[in-house]
Amino acid sequence: MLNSLSIQNYALIDHLKVSFTNGFTIITGETGAGKSILLGGLGLVLGNRADLGALRDATTKCIIEANFDVEKYDLKTFFEENDLDYEPKTIIRREILPSGKSRAFINDSPVTLDVLSQLGDSLIDIHSQHQTLQLADNDFQLKVIDALADNSALLLVYGDQLVSYQKSEKSLKKLLAFQENATKEYEYNSHLLKELETAPLKQGVIEELEEQYEQLSNVETIVEQLSKGHQLLNDEQVGVLTAMTELKLASNKLATFGSQFETLNERILSAFLELDDISSELDVLQEKTEANPLLLEEINSKLQLLYNLQKKHGATDIAELIAIRESLSEKVSATENVALDIKKATQELVTKEKDLEAIALKIRENRIKIIPVLQKQLTESLSQLGMPSASFKIEIHPSEIFTNKGKDALLFLFAANKGSSYGDLKKVASGGELSRIMLTIKAILARYEQLPTMMFDEIDTGVSGEISNKMGDIMQAMSTTMQVFSITHLPQVAAKGASHFKVFKEEEGMITNTKMKKLSSDERIIELAEMLGGKNISDSAVAHAKQLLG
Repeated sequence: MLNSLSIQNYALIDHLKVSFTNGFTIITGETGAGKSILLGGLGLVLGNRADLGALRDATTKCIIEANFDVEKYDLKTFFEENDLDYEPKTIIRREILPSGKSRAFINDSPVTLDVLSQLGDSLIDIHSQHQTLQLADNDFQLKVIDALADNSALLLVYGDQLVSYQKSEKSLKKLLAFQENATKEYEYNSHLLKELETAPLKQGVIEELEEQYEQLSNVETIVEQLSKGHQLLNDEQVGVLTAMTELKLASNKLATFGSQFETLNERILSAFLELDDISSELDVLQEKTEANPLLLEEINSKLQLLYNLQKKHGATDIAELIAIRESLSEKVSATENVALDIKKATQELVTKEKDLEAIALKIRENRIKIIPVLQKQLTESLSQLGMPSASFKIEIHPSEIFTNKGKDALLFLFAANKGSSYGDLKKVASGGELSRIMLTIKAILARYEQLPTMMFDEIDTGVSGEISNKMGDIMQAMSTTMQVFSITHLPQVAAKGASHFKVFKEEEGMITNTKMKKLSSDERIIELAEMLGGKNISDSAVAHAKQLLG
């Protein structure tokens, strides 16, 4: 409920602060006194767009602040999702700066107008005679029926499953799109992968092949140098091993004359053995090394293949080629497996669709059962409001698609008179009839769910005294479970309020101010008497006013 409202520097309002209570609150005032200004200020704090021209003093900012009791509205999730501090007594503030910028705050946290508007929709429903388009909205019509049908729990389950279904549907579409694109690339990717799989891709392979290529390309030089080395070691006249043999014999004789000679002998012997081993290896390498044109050609082919693959794929080394091969392998494998994934995803979607259909069907069954109840309540209420022949024809037609409200489309038809054919509600009902229908529907809704604060702005315009009396009764009945405001010109309605505020203009020097005050019991009598008979209050008007107030 709305606990208090403060407005500074807005239109004809210099400073206004007023507190409200629960129940039925009446707001009256002469035409032009500023009731629309009050609603405009309230609209700003609920998320309406700001107009710089609304500033009373263009050099000072406008501040509008409203204090709400939100404990009954189950809004904790909304506050959490928008990273806001939840307070049972929530303060909303709107500022319009002289620069034209606008700022909004919820419990002192800055918010966007979108967030403010979402919260505002949950806190106050401002309804005037000209705001009846909601009646023709399919979602609003379903909301009314679902409230009576007690579908809230089912709709929560349905909503969760709808999200899951939509995710699966999106996943399947993604797989199908992938398959369509991947199939076009499959053959090309398979060809590239086959090329890379037949290539000898391993770390160091190019260095290894280049070494083999160099050896096979220079066989004659290698054999010649190996032979020369072997000859230098083994020549009978001047060979190194021949000289080392003589040196070994001499060192053996020296070894018997002391430890230092023995150590020298060991070193000479070690050098001899190493040279002898080198000689053997030179001999073996010379025997193994031979020309092999076929192997040379094979190695050259492998090198050229690797060089070409590096160039083709823009790779700087073998590691990058290996990474490209793995990537292509994944793409080809994914394309080959996507058919299986699509089949699995399709089966999953079909299962979820069946589950969703079952819940939607249960929701529809509940709606169908409650429609006669709703039609009866509407007809009876409208009969009391001067529409005795009004009747409704509400039809449910299965929809082709899942919506956030189920799988139904509503046909909400209306006939104002006996013998009249049923037609689209917004086309066949007059403005006054639409106002009474909306009031009736809101009253019915109030019996089944917690509604936000309701503010009726001259909804009773153009109706007779007796009908306005009935409309007042309905609003008064609604106020037993919720906060209801009525801005009215009719004394029959004004008399039914638990509290009564008057909006008026007051001239202070050359400046006109719009003000608002709560009326005392005596002041209410005077206000009602003026509403009944004008400024020149008669005794009969006062008596009538007292009678209306009971």
